[in-house]
Amino acid sequence: MKILNQILLICFILFGMSAYAQENITVKGQVVDNNGTPLLGASIIIKGTTTGTQTDFDGNYQLNSVPNNGTLVISYIGFITSEIAVNNSNTINVTLEEDAESLDEVVVIGYGEMKSKDLTSSITTVKAEELAAVPTGSAMQAMQGKVAGMQVVSSGSPGQGPTIRVRGIGSYNTGASAPLYVVDGMFFDNIDFLNTADITSISVLKDASASAIYGVRAANGVVLIETKSGAFNKKAEITYDGYSGFQVAQNVLKVANAEQFTTLALESGSAPDADYILNAMQRYGRSRVNPNVPNVNTDWYDEIIRPALIQNHSIGVTGGSEDVSYSVGANYFGQQGILDTKNEYERFNLRSKIEFNANDWLKVGANTVISNATRYDGDNSAWRAAYFAVPILPVYDEALANDPDVFPTNYANAQDLGYRGGQNPFPLLDFNENRTKIRNILANFYAEIDLIPTKLKFKTAYNHNYQTLEYRSVNLPYYIGDSFQRPDASLTKSNTTISNQIWDNTLTYKESFGNHDVTVLAGTSFRDESYQFLSATGLNFPLSGEEAYYLDQAQTIVENSVGDGGAREYGFSYFGRVSYNYDGKYLLYGTFRADGTNKYQEKWGYFPTVGAGWVVSEEPFMQNNGVFDFLKLRGSWGKLGNDNVAGSNGSITSSVVTTALGDTMFSGLNTGSDFTSLKWEVTEETNIGINASFLANNLSLEADYYVRDTKDAVIPVQRPLIPGSTRQNVGEIRNSGFEMSLNWSKKVSDDFSYNIGGNFSTLKNEVLSLDGQQYIDAGSAEFRQRSIVGEPLYAFYGREVVGIYQNEAEILADPVAVANNLVPGDFKYKENGGDPTTIDDDDRVVLGSYLPTYSYGFNFGFNYKNFDFTATASGQGGNKILNRKRLEVIFTSDTNWDRDFAVNRWHGEGTTNSYPSAAAVRKGWNQKLNDYYVEDGDYFRIQNITLGYTINKNGELKGIPKTRIYLTAEKPLTIFGYNGFNPEVANGIDNQTYPIPAVYTMGVNIKI
Repeated sequence: MKILNQILLICFILFGMSAYAQENITVKGQVVDNNGTPLLGASIIIKGTTTGTQTDFDGNYQLNSVPNNGTLVISYIGFITSEIAVNNSNTINVTLEEDAESLDEVVVIGYGEMKSKDLTSSITTVKAEELAAVPTGSAMQAMQGKVAGMQVVSSGSPGQGPTIRVRGIGSYNTGASAPLYVVDGMFFDNIDFLNTADITSISVLKDASASAIYGVRAANGVVLIETKSGAFNKKAEITYDGYSGFQVAQNVLKVANAEQFTTLALESGSAPDADYILNAMQRYGRSRVNPNVPNVNTDWYDEIIRPALIQNHSIGVTGGSEDVSYSVGANYFGQQGILDTKNEYERFNLRSKIEFNANDWLKVGANTVISNATRYDGDNSAWRAAYFAVPILPVYDEALANDPDVFPTNYANAQDLGYRGGQNPFPLLDFNENRTKIRNILANFYAEIDLIPTKLKFKTAYNHNYQTLEYRSVNLPYYIGDSFQRPDASLTKSNTTISNQIWDNTLTYKESFGNHDVTVLAGTSFRDESYQFLSATGLNFPLSGEEAYYLDQAQTIVENSVGDGGAREYGFSYFGRVSYNYDGKYLLYGTFRADGTNKYQEKWGYFPTVGAGWVVSEEPFMQNNGVFDFLKLRGSWGKLGNDNVAGSNGSITSSVVTTALGDTMFSGLNTGSDFTSLKWEVTEETNIGINASFLANNLSLEADYYVRDTKDAVIPVQRPLIPGSTRQNVGEIRNSGFEMSLNWSKKVSDDFSYNIGGNFSTLKNEVLSLDGQQYIDAGSAEFRQRSIVGEPLYAFYGREVVGIYQNEAEILADPVAVANNLVPGDFKYKENGGDPTTIDDDDRVVLGSYLPTYSYGFNFGFNYKNFDFTATASGQGGNKILNRKRLEVIFTSDTNWDRDFAVNRWHGEGTTNSYPSAAAVRKGWNQKLNDYYVEDGDYFRIQNITLGYTINKNGELKGIPKTRIYLTAEKPLTIFGYNGFNPEVANGIDNQTYPIPAVYTMGVNIKI
């Protein structure tokens, strides 16, 4: 027994020594793919345990208490799982190989997520790193050129987001054609309040199959935004990202200088115009270079444009313990406008996102975003004023400096030279202030319950967006001349409060048996949307400055200026989705949503979709085919709703009718009604697509063809025998097109990798039915747009120019010219109406649409050691722009011209066959809407160039944080032929479009 005890003691000592030798260590490293790209969210687990962590944004991880003889299991969706023995190593870097059997990453879809390989829909996802390169206050601006089939029309005005269209316009009410934005489950009309650095990804759901789960809000596409989250078992990481730079106006429109303007004025044949030139020379003197020209040569655009600053600063902390993950951050964004006035935008954001594993079956979370922004909008009519202002007028007139009636500044007045208007744009800039305060609070709370682990999950989520808009417009008095003054100070204020709530409940069941994988989702959604507003205008204040800008300080409240209103809408929905996968080859997908609302008389709408896919590359006959690494064919069909059109309206009319029956007069009441019962517009879409990968998955292809028909479109319908029209659900509009994206990426060596790609899309917009009407007009008679069956919606409609009359012989040979007393230099129009001796409104034709028929984008980038470089480009074509500024000579005949006309005008036989003469533009014959004024909107733009250098990229320098320094040029070059600042005009009518500046910044990203 004593010997046995000694043996047991020795064994216990040896076991203890062994256990002591197996000490725990800390392991860290980086997880990347074949191209050296860091993998965010890769899982690292100690084999045989539940202890683990995830990689951060740069693919880095750190795991504590790892047995020195243990094994790490590293996994990531779309890649082959790797197991690596620790072998007492403190640093383990991992390169994961792509797995053709589980290709691609998880993609966010409505109320869930799905592997990209299993999608039957058209969805494009843009990651955070692609957005971060763009210095802008609007995340959607950063999407320009990145998504095939999505048009992003930029805005240069600070704080104003771009116009977004997904696959064209499907509503006669073009304001109802914006996509639905869903931010962490909450619905929005725009996401301009979000900080781009807070976004993890933006997914664009383009076809009906992808979007229909959102029902009546999804007819124009859906943009899903995921904000940044923390990670469990992750050490806290602090990140600062900031940049500063300046904006410069580019492609500044050139207008006629003083010498060109004088020549045009004299050529016009107008005696008053010649007198105005003489008046300017008498008032301001003669030019020493040319004594026949006034000694003033003002470039008004140069006067009102300034370089402008832009800056952005974000700081965030992410991390998590075993049961809690968190991500918190703050951001400041500031941007001046290039219009030299009180024109700027600044925004402060706070955000937090917390998720808590309460126990094994319950997870709860909360996400809040608080945004507080202030925007000062300059008076955009200053752009129009600068275009028309004559160059022989100075900014200041010294002759007015000592005039006791002129206040507060001696700005020059064109009326002193004889012109009808004051023309000087500076009173618009200096004596106006338009301020909007925008406050947004997004709150999201949810709970997830695992009813059956890994199979059945219930989630309830409450989302609330509360927004307030405080608008204040101050117009201060001035006097420059009797007809160039503002006698009263005025103050207009309005407050708008918006409260939108959504409560979603979903039940998700997942099951796998044999080769079958099934996921079923069922849910309900309740939404409550309301707004209230109050506004009024007051005149004159006893005080000055900010303390005076309150309505109770006004001496007079303008009659009928007080407005008080609001509205509230409710909606309740049932929805469901089934996705089925057989053996990774055959895919089926279907959704159904029933939407109820109090907005229309027809309370319920029903929206089904179905999709199917075939992963051809999984078939035995495709194995080792030598061409495709992955090939999937897919198709879908579905119906969507659009409730962005206004609800029903109308009126009841009555009249007294008197008639004689026999010898007696009888009176009666005749009543009628034009009240129309409206419902949702319904979009029906068919989509056929292909996804493919080639050459060891380095080359990827995605292509789609779609036909999207809007049925029950709300259009105005003329009433028989009664003036006016009513709105009815009787129109039909079609958008169809082809989309393709092609991307190549390659890791050449450990030090060098590169990528190159592009996308291309076409669009055909067509009116299919107007309920028997030949056309519907829009715009004014001078600037006519017309919707005609077989033509695009809101097409420009006018005359075709075939040339310029060159001489008297040509005039005499044309009966049209003789009948209209035309002269050389006038437009020659094409006869399209059947009568060769007459040109009238019947000769008008469709001159084009403001919707591009094709668009494209390119990207290129490389990484070399610590350097990184990216460049993107975009463009579009086939669209038209109505240069309304040029055509408004109809209303303003004594103003300046643009330099393009001044240089290229007709001024003698053979000088041009495209431009009229200076005298011609003053005549009604040449002021008809025609294709001289409707110009091509094609353009090519270098969208973004970014060069970066990273210090301590791999963490080899102790005590120094990973720091990336970068330079960015945003929109440095745009090539186009349109005679304007830029060819991006949202509605195709350029009257006073804010220019889009080039932006140059320097930034730094620091991670601790």
